[in-house]
Amino acid sequence: MRCPFCGSENTAVKDSRSAEDDTAVRRRRVCDSCGARFTTFERVQLREIIVVKRDGKRSLFERDKLFRSISVAVRKRPVDRERIDQMVSGIVRKLESAGESEVPSSQLGELVMESLKRVDPVGYVRYASVYRDFKDPSDFAQFIEKTALEEDNDEL
Repeated sequence: MRCPFCGSENTAVKDSRSAEDDTAVRRRRVCDSCGARFTTFERVQLREIIVVKRDGKRSLFERDKLFRSISVAVRKRPVDRERIDQMVSGIVRKLESAGESEVPSSQLGELVMESLKRVDPVGYVRYASVYRDFKDPSDFAQFIEKTALEEDNDEL
């Protein structure tokens, strides 16, 4: 593993442990050249997933990008990093188990919203406001009203 600080390839693992509900291995490393310490994660990747954007462009799925977008939605909310990791792992498992190599961005967005709805209602609305491109406050009100109606129907 190359050191992110000095670029040396002489690094050593000092500690390893499971992470993200046993779906990853967290390794604490130290660079033999500059002495810097850093952390790496090792995950199983069943297949490469391509995200097909609304405009037809294709890009490689990035777990870190998904983590960042969920983090933004729940910023300053009582949702810890570990819970976000669990959400991301669950979404990735669903994508990989679907068996498709290409996934529409709309499907990915719906998976995120489904997950956020269960974890944090405010983060859910925040994410929806960007994902669904809300233009003014009435869009928020309509979305919240629709969500409340869906929840009432689910309880019946």
